[in-house]
Amino acid sequence: MPKMMLKVIDAAPQGGHRLFLMFSDGVSGIVDLTGRLDGPVFEPLSSNDYFAKFELTDHTLQWPNGADFAPEYLRDLVGEAAIERENLAAH
Repeated sequence: MPKMMLKVIDAAPQGGHRLFLMFSDGVSGIVDLTGRLDGPVFEPLSSNDYFAKFELTDHTLQWPNGADFAPEYLRDLVGEAAIERENLAAH
């Protein structure tokens, strides 16, 4: 059986460079893209106002200048953030 393509199905800005994301596999969470906006295509996203101007495409987020992130990368960031929260709560 073919593997379903992972998609971002919902997104909402959370202030700064943080986003709430929901994925087609049922996982959801908040990612912080601060420090992950390297390179010329991501430079405009350093502005909080511009960062909030993303749109959902058929599989991920895209900004007016064409910048986007692979949904798999964003999904991994949600997982990393959850692990960090669990580690903080355990201490």
